[in-house]
Amino acid sequence: MTKPLGQSETILILDFGSQYAQLIARRVREKNVYSLLARPDVTIEEIRAHNPKGLIFTGGPSSVYEDGAPRCRPELLEMGLPILGICYGMQIASQILGAEIHPAESREYGRANLTVTQPNDLLKNVPAETTVWMSHGDQVRDLSDDFEALATTPTCPYAAVKHKTRPFYGVQFHPEVTHTPHGNEIFDNFLYDICGCGGLWQMGSFIDAVVEDVQKRVGPSERVICGLSGGVDSSVVAALLHKAIGDRLACIFVDNGCLRMNEVQLVETTFADHFHINLTTVRAADDFLKRLEGVTEPQEKRRVIGHTFIDKFKEAAGSIPNARFLAQGTLYPDVIESGHSLAGQAANIKLHHNVGGLPEELGFELIEPLRDLFKDEVRRMGELLGLPEKMVWRHPFPGPGLAVRCLGEITSERLDTLRQADNILIEEITAADLYRKTSQTFAVLLPVRSVGVMGDGRTYENVVALRSVDTNDFMTADWSRIPYDVLATISNRIINEVRGVNRVVYDISSKPPATIEWE
Repeated sequence: MTKPLGQSETILILDFGSQYAQLIARRVREKNVYSLLARPDVTIEEIRAHNPKGLIFTGGPSSVYEDGAPRCRPELLEMGLPILGICYGMQIASQILGAEIHPAESREYGRANLTVTQPNDLLKNVPAETTVWMSHGDQVRDLSDDFEALATTPTCPYAAVKHKTRPFYGVQFHPEVTHTPHGNEIFDNFLYDICGCGGLWQMGSFIDAVVEDVQKRVGPSERVICGLSGGVDSSVVAALLHKAIGDRLACIFVDNGCLRMNEVQLVETTFADHFHINLTTVRAADDFLKRLEGVTEPQEKRRVIGHTFIDKFKEAAGSIPNARFLAQGTLYPDVIESGHSLAGQAANIKLHHNVGGLPEELGFELIEPLRDLFKDEVRRMGELLGLPEKMVWRHPFPGPGLAVRCLGEITSERLDTLRQADNILIEEITAADLYRKTSQTFAVLLPVRSVGVMGDGRTYENVVALRSVDTNDFMTADWSRIPYDVLATISNRIINEVRGVNRVVYDISSKPPATIEWE
């Protein structure tokens, strides 16, 4: 891909196993500076190939003195690049530069009171007394005369340090989390003052660069197929490619019968009517539901839906002439987890999402225009491309759709019940101005019935569970504290308006130990 404006100033983030690594990368990009995650043993040659303005070493769960603890190449500290070490990252770099690391006499976890002793360079504009978030069992001790302390806490004499002759800075706390209220200033100081970045990473420039790249790659007689799901990622890909190649983009939308209320109409109205994109809707609900008859095990549901989707997509794609490319909404976290990036992680991409599981034998070349972006950046791109707010800010939706929110047997009747309940939930959450304040909200139809009373009669009907979570990265999540009066309204509406439901419950489980989805 043509190097977008803004990637000329890149910060490489060496990930030593931190749960906050992607958060750090996003914090840097929020400052309009491009960032990439890299494994800790990244080579000097790989670093130079990206010509970074600086490096950040993340925290991690290990102790630097343990056998097998992740380490970076000592020569990184000889390159003259500004380096910010965070927690473990501070410790490993300080150790290489001659300091000693030992278990702390008093382990710090949670909020700590920080006293700034050198209010310049890294800690410029940070109050002399402030709060930071700590999470460490080891500390830097016995700093050589080559270092100077910048800040302390009551139990950590070297809470922030700098090297006197090298552009290395270290903080024992975590400036990337919201619990460190002045972390924002620390990133400003490091990126702009110390690294000399100018904030050139702009979404508008990125869009222009991607459009130019696609136009160069796709020949004048060639076409690109995009599988639409109704979700944010595939929708943004479609809008972006349409901007680049116009009617040479062909979109395929497969209606599997497990979609949300009015999903088909929303996609067709947005892309066929508004953007005038060539859209083929494959109405295959009956085929999907027939293959799902009697299937109750969650993974088998996913397998059946995935295989059926591939069959339907392949059939529709075969009718599009001169189709050479397949566009996918792969995001940067997917690239990291797949191991196909400088970060070198080893997990696998989820294959059931959108068209991510289409087999290689289809013979298309992949176009993945979002592979450098995080989810929040994709949403910003969608807004710039003119997608409606309702689509850009939609909550995540699983690839198998309502099939994994309809616990037990899948039938058309049970899906309709769930669809109506889910629609009422979203309507009321939106009316209460909570939709954008929650991360994922949905209804689940349980495979049990409960006794109830309606009028003078006894009922024995379905139970609907409501689920709403707040999260930054979907790796961990907490249940949303929705006001009781809003929950009461939702419950009353579902029981009164959805035939066959007489009980509504609210899921107050966090992730972990629970997952966000029920199946």
